[in-house]
Amino acid sequence: MHAQLEFKPRIVGFLCNWCCYGGADLCGVSRFQYPPYLRVIRVMCSGRVDMSFILRAFSNGADGVFVGGCHLNDCHYNTEGNYDALSVMHLSKKLLKLIGVNPDRLRLEWVSAGEGIRFAEVMNDFSQMIKALGPLGTSEGIDESELKFRLEAASKLVPYIKLVERERLRTRFSTEKEYAEFFASDEVNRIFDETIGAKLAGTEIVMLLRDAGLSAVEIAKRLGLSTTQASRHLNMLVKQQMIKYDEAMKRYALA
Repeated sequence: MHAQLEFKPRIVGFLCNWCCYGGADLCGVSRFQYPPYLRVIRVMCSGRVDMSFILRAFSNGADGVFVGGCHLNDCHYNTEGNYDALSVMHLSKKLLKLIGVNPDRLRLEWVSAGEGIRFAEVMNDFSQMIKALGPLGTSEGIDESELKFRLEAASKLVPYIKLVERERLRTRFSTEKEYAEFFASDEVNRIFDETIGAKLAGTEIVMLLRDAGLSAVEIAKRLGLSTTQASRHLNMLVKQQMIKYDEAMKRYALA
């Protein structure tokens, strides 16, 4: 009997050119050791890491996504892009949780160009955690086709999430603790559920109807919604003329 193959996670890392990438380079030059699971994408600033990049990485088979930037208040650019990265991380984690993906699969850390040993320590810790979680979808109990469906739906929401963030969640704090408290607040959770959560359900319904018409009961079952919840989303989509209801067939279809 062949021994079970050891799981080797795939981790995509978006590293800031000015700090974290330099820290990774110093780590290599200094021969500090960490597992060879990381695939690096060099970006000019951690604030350049769009939510769509993160979702695409997961859609393409990454088991974990790492974002490394300059320490707060040490951004190379006057725009302080690492504060933007912090907001994106909090929103991305909320979105991952909403679609059933463990938000711990996404990690943001600040590493300066002179912190080679810190880079190794962070990557060792993150790699061990992702390895313990297993392949994407395993710890979440989501099969491959369902995972692909949920990530596609989430990706379609990115422009809308940016709009909600700009209009209702745009803020600037000075510490990570303040950001964490803000995004964990009841008010932000309410806004997130009422806007992004509702929009996600509508997007998933439209995606389900791409191939064939479905009844409200079938849609509710497929998305794990109550019939009341499904009916509310369906009525809204009908009003928006995105879908239509066939009275004879008792089914919904794309408009």
